[in-house]
Amino acid sequence: MVISIVILASLAVAVWFKEQSRHQPSSGRPQGTVTVVVAPVEQKQVRQQIEALGTVRSRESIILTTKVTEKVEQVHFADGQQVRAGQLLLTLESGEQQAKVRAAEANLREQQREYKRIEGLVRRNTIASSELDKLFTDIEVAKAILAQNQAERDARFIRAPFSGLLGFRQISTGALVTPGTVITTLDDIAKVKLDFSVPEVFIGQLKKGSLIEGQVAAFAGRSFNGEVTGIDSRIDPQTRSVVVRAEIDNPEQLLRPGMLITLQLIVVQRQGMVVPEEALVPRQKMNYLFVVNGDGVVEQRAVTLGIRRRGEVEIVTGVQAGEQVIIRGTQRARPGLTVETRTDERFTHLETKEPS
Repeated sequence: MVISIVILASLAVAVWFKEQSRHQPSSGRPQGTVTVVVAPVEQKQVRQQIEALGTVRSRESIILTTKVTEKVEQVHFADGQQVRAGQLLLTLESGEQQAKVRAAEANLREQQREYKRIEGLVRRNTIASSELDKLFTDIEVAKAILAQNQAERDARFIRAPFSGLLGFRQISTGALVTPGTVITTLDDIAKVKLDFSVPEVFIGQLKKGSLIEGQVAAFAGRSFNGEVTGIDSRIDPQTRSVVVRAEIDNPEQLLRPGMLITLQLIVVQRQGMVVPEEALVPRQKMNYLFVVNGDGVVEQRAVTLGIRRRGEVEIVTGVQAGEQVIIRGTQRARPGLTVETRTDERFTHLETKEPS
C-alpha cells in the first residue's frame, strides 16, 4: 500500500514538471540582435603639430638715452604712452647751440654773396678766375660748420626712432643727463617676435611660413596666430635643438615682451576622414574598423591610418565619409552579423534584444 502511494506521488510530480516546462522558454533559444553604438566617418581638417614653449619679444626694442651732457628743459611724454616715429620726447637746453647755428647760417650767406660778387667780376675779366675756387672752398667749409652746429643742436631734441609703446619715465625736468642716462624704453609691439626651441629630429619638417597657434596664461581661452619667419643656422650641441623665430600680429597689444607662451607649430594640415580612436580594432600589425552598412550588417575593413590626435584618428584608406563605424560593441561584432545601431554617446551598456 505504501509503495503504491509513493509511485502515484512520483507520477504526479513528473506530470507537474512537464506541464511547467511547456510555459517556459527553451534555454537553447537563438541569441537576440546585438545593439551597438556607431559614429559617422567625418571629413574635417587634420593636422600634425609640435608643442613648444616660447618667449615673447618686441619686434623693435631700445633704451632711449642721450649722447650729450645737458640739463632737461622739458619732458614731452607720459608713462606708457603710445608714440609715433619722429615724435618729440625730450628737450634739453640748447641756447648755445641755437646761437652757433644762427652764426653759421649768417657766415654761409655771406660766403655765398661774396661768391656771386666775385663771379660777376670774373665774367667782366676784372679779376682772375682762381679767386672763385678759393671762395667755393670757403662756402663748402661754411656748410660743414653749419651742419656740425645743427647736429649738436638736434642732439638736444630726443625723438622716437620708431612707433611704439613707451615704458616708465626715468628723468625729470631740470635733471642733468649724461651719455648713457636712461630716459625710458620704447617697444614696437604692434607685431611681436616669438623665439622657441624645437628638437633637431623635427628639423626636416620646419620651413618658413609654417603656421603657429599660441596661448598665454593671462588670456585663457584665446589663441594668437602667427607664422614662422626664420630658423637658426645652428643646432645647440647641449640641448640638440634649434631655435625657430615666428611673428604674431598684436594689434590690441595684449602680448608683452617677456611673456611665456605655449604654442603649437603646425607642420602638416589638410582635409581628411576622421573616426573616434575607440573605433579601431588593432590585430597584430593591421588595423580594422567594423562598418555597419545600410542593411544593418557588419563589414570588417582593413584601414590605413594617418595623423592621430587626442581621441581621433585619420583614416587614409578603407572607408568613405558618411559611413557608420562601430565605436561601442566591437568585442561582440563580427562580419555578417546584423546589428541594431544607436548614436547616443551616453549608451554605454550594450543590450541584447529578445525576439518577441
